[in-house]
Amino acid sequence: MNLAEIKKLIEIFNHSEITRLSLKQNDFELKLDKQTACNPMPLAQPITPIAQPTIQNAPQSTSHTPAPTQTHSESGDFITSPMVGTFYRCPSPDAAPYVNVGDTIKKGQTIGIIEAMKIMNEIEAEYDCKILALEVNDAQPVEYGTKLIKVEKI
Repeated sequence: MNLAEIKKLIEIFNHSEITRLSLKQNDFELKLDKQTACNPMPLAQPITPIAQPTIQNAPQSTSHTPAPTQTHSESGDFITSPMVGTFYRCPSPDAAPYVNVGDTIKKGQTIGIIEAMKIMNEIEAEYDCKILALEVNDAQPVEYGTKLIKVEKI
């Protein structure tokens, strides 16, 4: 398979309703997998040396979680991303979000997870606080230092 054929196959996969595809031809193997919002990969996932593209146009799940209040304000206290990855508000598609606006949380309480290189990293509050606003959407890519949640220290 040449590069043009692989790119075309990925494009077709991205625009289809197929969520998983595995193709093997001689010594070549391609595995594609889509993830939906609030549906991170399981914590114990074997590492595969095959490149898997990130799907930016993954279908949004119809979840019972409300859309985050996005303020993107510059002042105040924030819980920020310690790494590059994808932020998830809930542990699984059927579960409630870790935190919501108005919640009071304790130091060490999980506020979300960031998937980085197929590893789920729990993000914890560094101090007791009240959630004022959610700054990023579920399943949104984040970078180091991205403001995840605006909080008020208590």
